[in-house]
Amino acid sequence: MTRPGWLWPCLGLAGSLTAACAATRLLERRPIRWWWTFPLPGGHWLAWHLFWAGVIVLCVAWLGLGWRLRRAAASGAPASVRDVVLVGAAWALPLALGPALFSLDMYSYLAQGAIMHHGLDPYRVAPVALRHWHETAVLNAVSTNWRHTTAPYGPLFLALSSVIAGIAGSHVTLGVTLLRLPELAGVALLAVFVPRLARTLRADPAQAAWLAVCSPLTLLYLVGGGHNDALMTGLLVAGVALALERRPLAAIALCALAATIKLPALAGVALIGICWLRVQEPRHWWRVVGAGGAVCAAVLLGAGLVTGVGVHWISGSIFSTPETVRLAITPATALGATIANIVHGSTAGSYAKSVEVDAVKIAIGLVALFGVWICWRVRYERLVACLGVLLIAAAFGGPAAWPWYLSWGVALLAADPRAQRSGWLVLMLVAGAFPVMAGGQVATPLPQAARMLVLYAVAALVAVAGWRWRRRTPPTTAAATAAATAAAALPPGPAPARPPAAHRTHREPQPVGHAEGAG
Repeated sequence: MTRPGWLWPCLGLAGSLTAACAATRLLERRPIRWWWTFPLPGGHWLAWHLFWAGVIVLCVAWLGLGWRLRRAAASGAPASVRDVVLVGAAWALPLALGPALFSLDMYSYLAQGAIMHHGLDPYRVAPVALRHWHETAVLNAVSTNWRHTTAPYGPLFLALSSVIAGIAGSHVTLGVTLLRLPELAGVALLAVFVPRLARTLRADPAQAAWLAVCSPLTLLYLVGGGHNDALMTGLLVAGVALALERRPLAAIALCALAATIKLPALAGVALIGICWLRVQEPRHWWRVVGAGGAVCAAVLLGAGLVTGVGVHWISGSIFSTPETVRLAITPATALGATIANIVHGSTAGSYAKSVEVDAVKIAIGLVALFGVWICWRVRYERLVACLGVLLIAAAFGGPAAWPWYLSWGVALLAADPRAQRSGWLVLMLVAGAFPVMAGGQVATPLPQAARMLVLYAVAALVAVAGWRWRRRTPPTTAAATAAATAAAALPPGPAPARPPAAHRTHREPQPVGHAEGAG
């Protein structure tokens, strides 16, 4: 039981391999023909069913692997992190060699890198400018929604994309394949630092690796989809791990470096700085603010200067791109669209869009208030949980709730001992694999947003009911359970020596040292 065995790893490998092979036919010439194609009779219909069958098999294998890891931990001999990471690597390999899944973002990455490679500023020049260099292959692969949109990513990621675009040239398939290398590096950072973070928090490192590295969310969206959230999240988790080891300047530097991939990582800079400030003497607050601010500014501004885009990359335009997306899976948009349909029916038109925009603004305001409350509550011992919950709230409360945004907070909560015991985290990782189709279309169109709103309402009611049920748990039962768990976690020690027979009494007192150790 200390090893993952063969059943679940082989089943998961079969699932990821089936999904990758079917995707080469399912996404044939959408937007490009992949460098290898698995021969499948039956055309699109069979490819579609095989793809989703592979995804389902992968999810079942992941759940089975987690069940086996829990049994191993309960037996007192938990599985090794190395074994779990090797299983995740085996499952990721077919997806890393397959076409881009669930979105066309990787083609936008390549186009924005080509813009920078030609010496232009991707924060001011959209991919449509590639026509001047006759790079029609790259431009035609970009979604029509983003051909006239400037880059919403940080300068470090655009510099990496620029190098890859220069190597690949007009070979789009090669460029997309190379673009997966930074994302695989991000997953490797998760494999190293999530278990390290779990050990610091006295959680199960193998369970943390199972949640953060082997989950369907990571494999399908970060590896298969190639989203740059993998690299951002890997650097962010590394920074948080250093923060808990009381290396705040290095932690702030890594989180700021993650923000040069995507800006949500700045939340890590803020919370780490607050934790550091709380443990210092009040009269030394200016040292924390000065040193932390200087390190963060040096990384952010230095990345802009080194990459040649200057200091203007942190502007309003970098936040405007998500606001142009209207998704039924975004709670605020689903609420606004449902209200508009109830009031005006199918003729809502521009009124519907205005209601959706207002709902998104209210959601962003609520997330901001929640962030202020988190800043008030955060301490070093709560940093992982606070930052993880805040990032998940930002993913759901933002203008576009793409499933891969959940990886920001899930990677942190995977190392939290309380979150590891939560069924909600597992449910989120499995359910997140199904809202988006293989080609990037959302499974639930905007006119049917009421369905998603009902799902969110049911989930909220179940969560509230579970919270109230836990609060009603009798204190004695909760204390006994906690004591039993703590006692099971302690290493077995030698039994206390019994006194000689001549000195025994009818009732022997318990040794003080043994009582302190059990507590």
